[in-house]
Amino acid sequence: MSEATDPWLIVGLGNPGPEYATNRHNVGFMVADLLAERIGGRFKRAQKAQAQVVEGRIGSPGPANRRVILAKPMSYMNLSGGPVTALRDFYKVPTDHIVAIHDELDIDYGMLRLKLGGGDNGHNGLKSMTKSMGSDYHRIRFGIGRPPGRMQVADFVLKDFSSTERKELGYLVDRAADSVECLLAEGLERAQSAYNS
Repeated sequence: MSEATDPWLIVGLGNPGPEYATNRHNVGFMVADLLAERIGGRFKRAQKAQAQVVEGRIGSPGPANRRVILAKPMSYMNLSGGPVTALRDFYKVPTDHIVAIHDELDIDYGMLRLKLGGGDNGHNGLKSMTKSMGSDYHRIRFGIGRPPGRMQVADFVLKDFSSTERKELGYLVDRAADSVECLLAEGLERAQSAYNS
């Protein structure tokens, strides 16, 4: 059972390297970057894992203030489980205090869904995490919608957001970051009722 004092590990899923930075598949990195900015931290290489991390606190001073480790695995998406498990073990984070932020094909663009546990829905980052440590972690699913026409899923997720999508992207990433803060401060049910769409 997790204690209120246990740290939280917030993992943005994506692929490392500038060529992937603005892909749909990297929206988890975008949210993690914004959260790092909010807590005034800078990502640096983790000592014990193939990841970049920022340590800090989220939430207003008082009981809702949470110690967090923000992380971006520097493996490729389909190998995310190794770095996340190494960070979990190093920082002694209970699995139900891990939050994965990821792109989700089966939700319309910009919609959010928060949940605890469940399947991977074909998402390679989640598949790797679940294989490494079980499925009892939180997910913030950021909708990217389905590929148009006959475009392959792999091609779609590794493309940048369209110019129309980019107009709203900043606001939507901001909202996803807000949902992380709400989850940590007020719990899953409150965050779901405020942000699930």
